[in-house]
Amino acid sequence: MRRTILLLLSVFVPFVAFSQYRDAVSYEDLYDSENVAAMKAHVRALSAAHLEGRKAGSEGEAEAALYVERMFKEYGVDLLTPSGGEVFGVMKESGDTLTSRNVIGYVEGYDKTLRNRYIVVGARLDNLGTMTMNIDGNPVEKIYFGANGNASGLSMLVELARMVRTNEMMFRRSVLFVAFGASCETFAGSWYFLNRSFAEPESIDAMVNLDMLGTGYNGFYAFTSSNADMNAVAATLSEELHPIYPEVIASEAYPSDHRAFYAKEIPSVLFTTGRYTEHNTERDTPSIIDFEIMERELEYIYNYLLALANLNDAPSFRPVPKTQTESAEDVVSFYDCDVKPMFLNSQDPREFLEKWVYQYLKYPEAALVNGVQGRVMVEFVIDKDGKVTDARVVKGVSDELDAEALKVVSASPKWKPGRINGKKVRSSMTIPVEFRLEKKNRK
Repeated sequence: MRRTILLLLSVFVPFVAFSQYRDAVSYEDLYDSENVAAMKAHVRALSAAHLEGRKAGSEGEAEAALYVERMFKEYGVDLLTPSGGEVFGVMKESGDTLTSRNVIGYVEGYDKTLRNRYIVVGARLDNLGTMTMNIDGNPVEKIYFGANGNASGLSMLVELARMVRTNEMMFRRSVLFVAFGASCETFAGSWYFLNRSFAEPESIDAMVNLDMLGTGYNGFYAFTSSNADMNAVAATLSEELHPIYPEVIASEAYPSDHRAFYAKEIPSVLFTTGRYTEHNTERDTPSIIDFEIMERELEYIYNYLLALANLNDAPSFRPVPKTQTESAEDVVSFYDCDVKPMFLNSQDPREFLEKWVYQYLKYPEAALVNGVQGRVMVEFVIDKDGKVTDARVVKGVSDELDAEALKVVSASPKWKPGRINGKKVRSSMTIPVEFRLEKKNRK
């Protein structure tokens, strides 16, 4: 008997029935493999003009959710959300409430001891919608079709669900497939899933995010926030024969729904082909997508997902402390290095603050409610292999702010270590992590 997963479902609104999704097949399409043909159909359907760019809260986004739901049903994937998706509201600055939705599919793992642990595979459902522009004095409506951003990721989500359902007896952990609504609205769908919808976020062992995967001719990337265990999965796959391998990168290629999981200290990986010339323009149509490369990416990501779901031990968000083999006397000051440690090829500590710390820092809710703010001083050591270790708060503000600053610094990607006389050294540095509340104008 399948285990019931508790979801806190909100009221949903029925939408219109499906339109005709599949475009006519061209002569060239007759030579496509089944995977390529399927992904072409998905991308064409999800970036069709009548969806008007799938803006968060629009009927186009709702219809895209229905399409994903329909494909899950067709592929035999269990649904954990009602027809039309799980509806949630997003409060806008204007005071209005934007209504969006998540669609969640589920394939149960076979291992009795691990089937209650989950891997989440996610993809952004929405895009920018439409914009009316004035051209030669005439209003012209532009549609941001979003074929690569992110109909490509959604199409891969659907096909991965099919592949996992077909081979479910090979997966020890259970897999959740989530199309996140209102992702362009500060990743609202993924936040809602983790904080309001899914009853057991602590049972999620890892997250795989799929965003913009159609322009592989520009490269194929995996961003893991330099998590050692997630990188180890990629390293294991690199020893096997695959039609394509991603470049594991230390710098985030694109902000997406993996950030909400990172904030919950859930190890995550973003698979993407990165930004592209047509990004966020009306030229983002199926014509720019290389589906043959997407098929290779699909095979790799499936194997990554399989390896991740079958790990004996769940990936760790924080590295396991190693036995100290070097004493404090072996640590030199950042400023005493002949060649100072570098973060993203910069020796300026402000780069670390701006491109890592403040990108991921979350203001703790308790501190926000109580109006607590200030500067947390964090000291840490950069080892000879570039890892950040021994992070500690040397001057704190409050337990909540101190813990948040320490969490983000400790999870830093690797640096280039410092050197003295040409040799790598362990070096220490201290940085100020600022927490400041915005002042509201009084009327």
